[in-house]
Amino acid sequence: MEKKSNNLLVGMSVFGAIFFIFGFATTFIIQLTAPVMAVFDLSEFQAQLLTSAFFIAYPIMSVPTGILVNRIGYKWTVSLGLILMAIGSLVFIPAAKLPSYPLFLMATFILATGVVFLQVSANPYVTAIGPESSASSRLNLTQALNSIATMVAPWLIAVAIFRGLDLPAVPTEAQELAYGLEVATRIPFPFIVMALIVIVVAVTLFLIKLPVIAVDKADTNAKSVYKYPHVLLGAFAIFCYVGAEVGNAGLMVNYLRGGSLQLSAEMASTYAAIYWGGAMVGRFFGSIMFSDIKNGLRKYIYVALVLVLAFVSGAFVTEWNWTIGGIFTGVALVNFIIMQFGAGKPARTLAIFALVAGLLGLVTTFTQGHVALWTVISIGLFNSIMFPNIFSLAVKDLKGGELAGASGIINALIIGGAIIPPLMGSIADNYSYTYAYIVPAICYLYIFFFAVKGSKIRVA
Repeated sequence: MEKKSNNLLVGMSVFGAIFFIFGFATTFIIQLTAPVMAVFDLSEFQAQLLTSAFFIAYPIMSVPTGILVNRIGYKWTVSLGLILMAIGSLVFIPAAKLPSYPLFLMATFILATGVVFLQVSANPYVTAIGPESSASSRLNLTQALNSIATMVAPWLIAVAIFRGLDLPAVPTEAQELAYGLEVATRIPFPFIVMALIVIVVAVTLFLIKLPVIAVDKADTNAKSVYKYPHVLLGAFAIFCYVGAEVGNAGLMVNYLRGGSLQLSAEMASTYAAIYWGGAMVGRFFGSIMFSDIKNGLRKYIYVALVLVLAFVSGAFVTEWNWTIGGIFTGVALVNFIIMQFGAGKPARTLAIFALVAGLLGLVTTFTQGHVALWTVISIGLFNSIMFPNIFSLAVKDLKGGELAGASGIINALIIGGAIIPPLMGSIADNYSYTYAYIVPAICYLYIFFFAVKGSKIRVA
């Protein structure tokens, strides 16, 4: 029993770090669209192609990666993913120095391929390493660690790239050019740091022994999972969720800069960090709610600690603005109260959160000012438990090769992050940013359907 507990602890520790790494990389690319838009003087649609270059790697590489996991195991697949991430990060250096947008797109795809290797390996590993009854809790915990990174990434963009830089309301062509060139010179540093960290983790991974998740070699055919409708419907729910989450975030900086509040790029980026911080806070809540911890003092101490985290993190990214930290904490408390109506059931909680997120998207569309600011930020809190809950519902009752095959198919549909943000960007270019937020509201409606109906297990 002690050895099994140690194996679980080692596996969860390593993959917690892995989730942090690919969470940072993913969010950094999503939020990089605003700096890239400034460097190359792009339209919103063109800028969102950077996000597309990242998420297009999922349909191309996810299914082959699922097969690769069955062939060489989780540890070697993760190691290859880390190496690819390091290579992709280093390619950003010449891309920014030239600067070259095609090279940006190529570096993004290489980096994304590494992330796909990690993502396809990590989710089923965390699901299978412990009891099925607590799979949602473990996934929410690792996703919470992922979300710490997703909050750090936009804050780092605000500090390392946008700090001290801003354009006048009506800039001249020379001012726009100088602004773009200065932004370009600031982009390489975060990628150099990322490459170094990834290399250190890869070396560490070689030096430790991970618990082994058995794969049934007689059942490694990914096609066998197509007989389960809940897998396919769950995959499309992932398409909608990722597209909505990424689209909300990708447009947020320019939406807040051009809206009625007229925020600076640095301040808009810090609010984007709070959006991702909401996902972090909500996932910690989810890890508590979907765990075996009984109602009582211990559970509510954990909840209080998460609220303190919300207060401090909300203030920190806004240069210790305690008022914003307090507002963010209040919204987080509302999120936790609404989570109670889910009664710790993944499908029920997912349905409630999808409805609330859709409503917030619609309110963002039809309001402005501080109301729209906080509704669009609050969507992050309700995104929080969606990926782990959709994933655990979509792979429920699958084992061995079926689990790896289903993970490949589900992760392939992360292509929603490549399709929905450019669609929203096109709407923003041709109409307005506010109308673009109708698209994610529709996505959340489908996720509600999956939670209520599509997640029921049956064989076609």
